[in-house]
Amino acid sequence: MEEPQRVRSHTVTTTASSFAENFSTSSSSFSYDREFLRTLPGLLIVAEIVLGLLVWTLIAGTEYFRVPAFGWVMFVAVFYWVLTVFFLIIYITMTYTRIPQVPWTTVGLWFNGSAFVLYLSAAVVDASSVSPERDSHNFNSWAASSFFAFLVTICYAGNTYFSFVAWRSRTVQ
Repeated sequence: MEEPQRVRSHTVTTTASSFAENFSTSSSSFSYDREFLRTLPGLLIVAEIVLGLLVWTLIAGTEYFRVPAFGWVMFVAVFYWVLTVFFLIIYITMTYTRIPQVPWTTVGLWFNGSAFVLYLSAAVVDASSVSPERDSHNFNSWAASSFFAFLVTICYAGNTYFSFVAWRSRTVQ
């Protein structure tokens, strides 16, 4: 005996094809902002990523767990490194234009402001924890991480300023 064939619902087929059409049109409108990396905020974000990577890799390559203060530095460095990479992807792909419900200028201001404050505290903790007497084997890596932490702090301060200017121009209008 042959099994009777099921009749497919026309609605399901139409919905599936509509979904496929919408998906293909939305993915073809993928935009990429090539000029963002040529702006000062874009260059600062790239510098934050490169220098932040140096901060946490210089510490992670040592026995940092022997000095509890380096745990804070590692947390701040890795946390803001990941978020900065995330924001770079959002800015380059212009995802912020597809999600207008999010107040991106305010989010950018809070992100950069908090990164500046916490990175400043981490840089000070990093610098105050570096001592040749404590562990001479790791001294150079820890000293270099402290130097780069202050450079990242300056970069986040610059982006905080640019975020504030963008936020201020949005609220004035």
